[in-house]
Amino acid sequence: MSLFSSRFHLPFAGLVAAALLAGCAADPMTPAGLSSSSAVPREYQARADGERVVPAVDPAYLVERNRRRWVEYEGPEAPGTVVIDPYARLLYHIVEEGKAMRFGIAVGKEGRGFSGNAVISRKEEYPYWQPTARMVRSDPALYGPLAGGLQGGLDNPLGARALYLYRNGRDTYYRIHGTMDPSSIGKATSAGCIRLFNQDIIDMFDETELGTKVRVRTRAESLEMEGPMHELHSGYVVPADAEKIIAADEAAWEAGKIRDAEELEAEQHAAAVASAEERATN
Repeated sequence: MSLFSSRFHLPFAGLVAAALLAGCAADPMTPAGLSSSSAVPREYQARADGERVVPAVDPAYLVERNRRRWVEYEGPEAPGTVVIDPYARLLYHIVEEGKAMRFGIAVGKEGRGFSGNAVISRKEEYPYWQPTARMVRSDPALYGPLAGGLQGGLDNPLGARALYLYRNGRDTYYRIHGTMDPSSIGKATSAGCIRLFNQDIIDMFDETELGTKVRVRTRAESLEMEGPMHELHSGYVVPADAEKIIAADEAAWEAGKIRDAEELEAEQHAAAVASAEERATN
């Protein structure tokens, strides 16, 4: 299916608590100063996906930088290339000279530890997920009960699709994938690589062939192409010169309208541990 197509499709059954399995912290509020769609755009509406139904994305999460859109692209990469900017939290799929489809992404720790060139050498629909040994060691209460892995599904941290990046024929363990927590898109997370809304990764999966080249920007490349970014209290990033948005975010923070991220994550961690234990026994 082409990204030009009007065919797009999901209802959500995942527990908010389980979002921490993917290193996320849900926030149902639209950040101050960042407008979102009051209705769900067609491409983010619920869609049938085989025997599953992918839920619609909550409009509160469809802030400007998160929604896919056509943009002019002035980078040096050739058409067909996927460009990931983990610092500006954007992904570009260059479709022709000077033009790209831009997506908002969430970036986990693994997504910030790799840069340079790679190739998509494996693609999976509803991929299997297993926490790494490092994840289990770092948080045994959360990841220990799930050390045996989870079968693919909408409650799986990799979401509806995954694209696996290789370099020189070897797996980089860098992934572009979907999410069980759409509220995480546009933010930094504690685990995972590069995630998109499930609707976006489904369409990217169809648009990208095996062998597609991928460029992951360094911080210097991000600064050159996107300019400096400012992280809001809400967890989103905006250009450092977006003074009105930054001021509105600061005012909302001082007024207590934005919850403390550490407090919120601690609450969700406790709920996620309980959820993981329950899933491990069922």
